[in-house]
This record gives sequence, C-alpha cells and structure tokens, in this order.
Amino acid sequence: MHTIVDSPLGELTVVADGTGALTGLYFEKHRGKPASVGPYTDSRFTEVRRQLGEYFAGERTRFSLPLARAGDPFELKVWELLEAIPYGSTRSYGDLARELGDVSLAQAVGAANGKNPLCVIVPCHRVVGADGRLVGYAGGLVRKRQLLDLEQSDSRLF
Repeated sequence: MHTIVDSPLGELTVVADGTGALTGLYFEKHRGKPASVGPYTDSRFTEVRRQLGEYFAGERTRFSLPLARAGDPFELKVWELLEAIPYGSTRSYGDLARELGDVSLAQAVGAANGKNPLCVIVPCHRVVGADGRLVGYAGGLVRKRQLLDLEQSDSRLF
C-alpha cells in the first residue's frame, strides 16, 4: 500500500507493507523507485504525515516509525550506520567504511547508500564525499542540499 505526501521538496511516495511498517519513501523521479507500490490509501499513514511535517518544519530530528528494511546484510549494516549519523552532521563514504572496519569498502558503502529505499527517514542525504562535496543522491543533489541546509540551521522548509 502507499500514499502521497506533499512536502516542500515535492511529492513523496510513502510505501508500507501489510502491517503498516514502512518499506520505502521516494521523491518524484527518484532513482530506484519501484514501478509498482501497491494500492493507494490515506488512512494508515497519519503518523508518517505528522512526523514528516515536523521534520520539514524543523521540529523533529529523528523519526520513530516502524520500518521493514529489505536489503542484503551489508546494505542493512550501512543503513544502520546512516541512522546513527546525528541530525545536522555529515559523514563521508570513507568514514562509514572505516566504521565497518575496512576503508576499501567506501565504494560499496556508496552503492548501499544509493539503494536506501527510505530516504529522509534513513538519512542517506547526510553522506558526502571525502572533501565535503555533495555527491550522489537518488532524490537529486538539489534536494540533498536543501535537506542538509534544513538540518544545519534553525530554518524551516515550510
């Protein structure tokens, strides 16, 4: 099942499994967005709408929603590291690879980051290049910059 949530960065498609656990959150024209997301419903997504609204208003720094992650063991480890990056902070792909115990995994970390199906909620936008440049974001670099700017200041996107 899915719903569409308006946001300051455009429509977000929110996808959940039969239990209501989130399986995906995608921007319009999101690279890797599935072709089929199940039937449309609005009734099961009230809490998601509330928490996303609070985030974009600068009032929420962490999400507390049920998630149903689907990935291989390496991807799941990378996505756990993404969730540990504090609001307003960034890490490089190399930083995450070092946390996994092998700096040579930086490209694999990048690939796993790019497959994160829960953008914003699992904050893959907080990962930058080794020199701090914005690189790679399935929702587009303009959105990545806007998300980072929101988290770097007391501003709001609404």
